[in-house]
Amino acid sequence: MQILHLYISPEHNFFGHHGQPPGQAPMIEVDSVECIAGKGLTGDRFFDFKEDYKGQVTFFAHEEYERLCAQFQTANVPPSIFRRNIITRGVDLNTLIGREFEVQGVRFFGTQESAPCHWMNEAFAEGAEAAMKGQGGLRARILSNGVLRRT
Repeated sequence: MQILHLYISPEHNFFGHHGQPPGQAPMIEVDSVECIAGKGLTGDRFFDFKEDYKGQVTFFAHEEYERLCAQFQTANVPPSIFRRNIITRGVDLNTLIGREFEVQGVRFFGTQESAPCHWMNEAFAEGAEAAMKGQGGLRARILSNGVLRRT
């Protein structure tokens, strides 16, 4: 698995904003990020959100980003728009649901699809939520401490 982008954000833009306008907190691209077992990514909005949280980190396939950009003829929109933490290349993320896996020495457990929500229609393009169903990325728990770096 190649890591193309690493993102953290100190605040939620969509989570908990149903019926309200989205927040304005940027996704911050970093060269490396510290993973803390059972907690999340240092500096991210979901860090220590709640005990054993199923979405301590999120993965999203760059191949899916490229497919969506082509489908919606969207250019100049960075993959950070999907508010996932780790943008990957070369792995079918859905195959990691319900499995332990390791990336750069850090162990994870894939808990479920990071299902798209209605905000994707506003953030990316009308119809994005439906187009992403089944390919929204991967939510995971962090099982061991370590540092991830872009490769």
